[in-house]
Amino acid sequence: MIRRKDEYTVQHNENMRGGEGTVVIRHLLTPEELYEKGRVYAVIILEPGCSVGSHVHEGEMESYYIITGNAEVSDNGELVTVSTGDSVLTRSGEEHSIKNIGTDTLELMALIIYK
Repeated sequence: MIRRKDEYTVQHNENMRGGEGTVVIRHLLTPEELYEKGRVYAVIILEPGCSVGSHVHEGEMESYYIITGNAEVSDNGELVTVSTGDSVLTRSGEEHSIKNIGTDTLELMALIIYK
């Protein structure tokens, strides 16, 4: 299967999880294509100042890979700066948030799989 860049489902989420601005989610695979073992495999785009608010994952884990940009991540309440090439893992029962603190667009790959 080949999916061209203009064929992805794209969501625009305003104030996602209580965050700021509009978060753009480009879904690369559907849950069915993940064999129902996860619910998200996507590129997430945050313009400067945009964020995904704090939330907890239950029964699933989420991994971010920073494609480009600089962000501040709350990793279970600890604020950490991440940048291009870094990754973040949030396990079931853990909390996280992310905010673009740079002057350029933040792009990250996100994967959410079930426990």
